[in-house]
Amino acid sequence: METLLIVDDDVSLLETLTMHFEDIEQDGQPRYQVVTATSAAAGLKAAQENMPSVVILDMMLPDRTGLEIIEEMKGLCGDARIILVTAYHDMETTIRAMKAGAFDYIHKPFPDPAALDLVVERALEYRQLSRRADEVHRENAVVRLGDIVGTSASMQQLVKEIGKVTGSAATVLITGESGTGKELIARVIHNYSYDETRPFIGINCSAIVDTLLESELFGHEKGAFTGAVAGKPGKFELAEDGTVFLDEIGDMSLMLQAKLLRVLQEREFERVGGVKRVKLRARVIAATHRTLSDEVAQGRFREDLYQRLKVITLFIPPLRERREDISLLVTHMLERINEKVHKRVTRVPQEVMERLTLLPWRGNVRELENVLTRAVVLAPGDVLRGDDLPALELPSGPDASRASTPGGAMFAPPAVDDVSLIPTLEEAERQLIARAMAVTKGHKGRTCQILGISRPTLERKLQKFGLAQGQGPQVHPYPVKDAS
Repeated sequence: METLLIVDDDVSLLETLTMHFEDIEQDGQPRYQVVTATSAAAGLKAAQENMPSVVILDMMLPDRTGLEIIEEMKGLCGDARIILVTAYHDMETTIRAMKAGAFDYIHKPFPDPAALDLVVERALEYRQLSRRADEVHRENAVVRLGDIVGTSASMQQLVKEIGKVTGSAATVLITGESGTGKELIARVIHNYSYDETRPFIGINCSAIVDTLLESELFGHEKGAFTGAVAGKPGKFELAEDGTVFLDEIGDMSLMLQAKLLRVLQEREFERVGGVKRVKLRARVIAATHRTLSDEVAQGRFREDLYQRLKVITLFIPPLRERREDISLLVTHMLERINEKVHKRVTRVPQEVMERLTLLPWRGNVRELENVLTRAVVLAPGDVLRGDDLPALELPSGPDASRASTPGGAMFAPPAVDDVSLIPTLEEAERQLIARAMAVTKGHKGRTCQILGISRPTLERKLQKFGLAQGQGPQVHPYPVKDAS
């Protein structure tokens, strides 16, 4: 039921309009709830209390004019559409009314109740369209934080979570596959948490052997071990009151995990070979491509350290689960790559962009950047060529259900001379999804595993290609091996 507010000092007209609109039904139910007011003050109060969808506002009221309160009325009832009514037929007033934000402007006496009905219905229709447009705008809003670019709902949610994280100094655990940009997220958290004078100190825990990692983290005193000819501060000390980023913390040994746990609990540490306690002032952000809960179950990671690290957990989705972001990422990366290699490759043909969108991207954003860099370097002109991109692949082999988008048979045109049998990329994708659904006998979970896509993505594709009720096209000539 829509709320309709009518503001007019003509009481008999209010009664007539109230009875008229309250008699209108939709699907057997009243279409409108009618609220009335006889003055500008009463109308503004009714607007605030009832939040109407449409306001029919008389131009001449006892205390103020409709023109004078239209802005205030809009502020009180949000996106309500306001229809101004007047007994005067001058053009200047009409222009002023529309400029003030009125949806429409009609004259008394109403020639036909049906004419007023039509204006109100149009107002409701435009209000609904405006709301849908706002929703689409929000869904397609481009997230841009440095090199973080996207329109997907998952990236917008991630940015919201980053915004909450920056308001505290709590420990953060960033998870996600290799190449998704975990260090980039850590730097964004740091940059939005502190001013530019505070240091960001990162260390890759998998790139340094245990015997050296402890010294790298905590520092060492002179003579602490062979070769320690002088004392050296560690990463925790160098970070001061900034950020320490521990990348691939899932690869840290159990011995160092125990020491790190003690540091996080006590907020102080000792240099290797030293006795002086050093305060930990820095915030700690850790990242891993491993599933730490599984590592804990296997005895490879301390549960108490895991609980300490996951105070706030941010998950970065793989690129294959946010393919709608790929075109924006391509545009963004090309700008940076062109500057780096001194080229001007700015044009991406539609078929090339479609191919980039369909590629499995097992290495995620890092792989995308590497592929684009190679393509830009090899491009003879300003056009990104498809010849310099990897070939599309189909799921194949016993590991198909575990791969991001499993490899195997080349996703190539049929080995025939008749080019009319070569499908478009869209048709090839349609056939692939149809075949995968056939192989899994309609099991959407297994189909998502085979194709390396999320459930919402699969649902959108099924709707797009008309496969939701199983009315898909013939699936030859691209066979897919059963992943079971």
